[in-house]
Amino acid sequence: MLPYVHRITKYDPADRDERGVYVGALDSTSDHGPVEAAYLAAVAAFAEESGARRLAVREPQVAPGSVHFGLEPAVAGGGLAGLFPADLTGYHDGASVTLPVALELVRAMLRDNGAWCRLEAEDAFEVHVGWDQYVHVASAVPCAAAVARARALGLFPEPVDATGHELEPDEEAGRQRPADEEFWERVRWCVTEHRTLLLEESHVANASRWHRLADRAGIAAVRARLAPRARLALWPDLSADVAAVLAGLPEEGLLEFVWEDLDGRITSAVADEDGFAELADRIRDARAAAVLPVYVDERRPLFTGVLPDADGVLRARWRTDPCPGDRDWAFLKTLRRGQLVTGTVSRVADFGVTFVDIGGFTAMINIPELSWRPFRDPGEVVTVGQRITARILDVDLVRERVPLSLKAARPDPLRELAERVGQVVTGEVTGRVPAGLLVRIEDRPDGFTGLLPGTDGGVGVGVGGGVGVGDRLAVELVEVDPEARRITLAPARPSTG
Repeated sequence: MLPYVHRITKYDPADRDERGVYVGALDSTSDHGPVEAAYLAAVAAFAEESGARRLAVREPQVAPGSVHFGLEPAVAGGGLAGLFPADLTGYHDGASVTLPVALELVRAMLRDNGAWCRLEAEDAFEVHVGWDQYVHVASAVPCAAAVARARALGLFPEPVDATGHELEPDEEAGRQRPADEEFWERVRWCVTEHRTLLLEESHVANASRWHRLADRAGIAAVRARLAPRARLALWPDLSADVAAVLAGLPEEGLLEFVWEDLDGRITSAVADEDGFAELADRIRDARAAAVLPVYVDERRPLFTGVLPDADGVLRARWRTDPCPGDRDWAFLKTLRRGQLVTGTVSRVADFGVTFVDIGGFTAMINIPELSWRPFRDPGEVVTVGQRITARILDVDLVRERVPLSLKAARPDPLRELAERVGQVVTGEVTGRVPAGLLVRIEDRPDGFTGLLPGTDGGVGVGVGGGVGVGDRLAVELVEVDPEARRITLAPARPSTG
């Protein structure tokens, strides 16, 4: 925050009550005349003494739809007409404007025309317009001449600790996802999987533009014309069954209607139950439509992001409302390949994949990664509700998948067995194959099985005839190859002596 902050008002401090509330006779709206001109001249004096010739627009907003909260009548364009085109090109977070344009924005805010923004020259000057004609300026230098100029204009500049309009980050919301190349790679993957997605572009607060994304070329074209630092949200595609969408309207509530007309234009409008019928008539013949909740705790896009600057740095201070997809992304960003994680087995699918809850995100273990030892069914290794520790094999941020390995978190018992090469063990014959006999060399159901090579129909050389499955044999460990998962045996040599 800049060190010198002044609150500039037209209200005489002598007309405040014991609580500091103004109780004088002045109106809290702009006079559109000499007092408004005095405000603008005072702001210009502070800006010029601070060396600010251009200012950046920060967190711009417009009045939400047909709603207007200002004390003065609404003005078409929210006071931006003549400053920016009708589509508000150039009115975005980070846009650089000249001081004269900045002063016209201050005028629009003083008049409560509907548009609002912060205006800042980095590390030098800021101006924020609050309610009831309270204007705050912050500067890197004391601006004694500007203070004197404001007083000469009949205004009352007062030093204060803060502007009262700082944008405080919501620490509980977690890390903001940037709409970077990784983000767009996920968009492309989702379009491949789901065919078409709906992109909401919030280029200014309280207004959105909508785009349908159907293929990689379409994604690139839309991306190229997005407003800098826009907030983005990805939604499932509009439904072509417009009648079903309208039939599903609730009896009451505040909803956002989004539809594509026959010319391919996508429009949105917010309405409560009193406006449902009118909007339904407007979109009944649309190509496709959707109805979305308005309230944050009900609004569930697939995932969201904020556009970084061209150098990849996320300088926008505003953020999107985090949805489950964003929380998954934030969690995945904390994971690393090779990391050990502890979770709870939530499901063992019929096709063998084991799903594990690792803190609200579901990871998976494929059959080969369950155990070093042989098994016939995953249920022999894990059970639903079991707490396990596994190693992360990969973190796929595009498909949002985390494959785990249970066996990689444990030592390979075959390597321990390799240290026993040359020893004689007794094991059970579990099978007969053309190459010889299979002998389980550990006294446990999931014990390792080695091959005792032989001839004569699989009877091991040096092994007496009539050996069958279930018989026990003394064999020597000749070779244990952990990489090939192979154990080679030989008949135990008779002891001499």
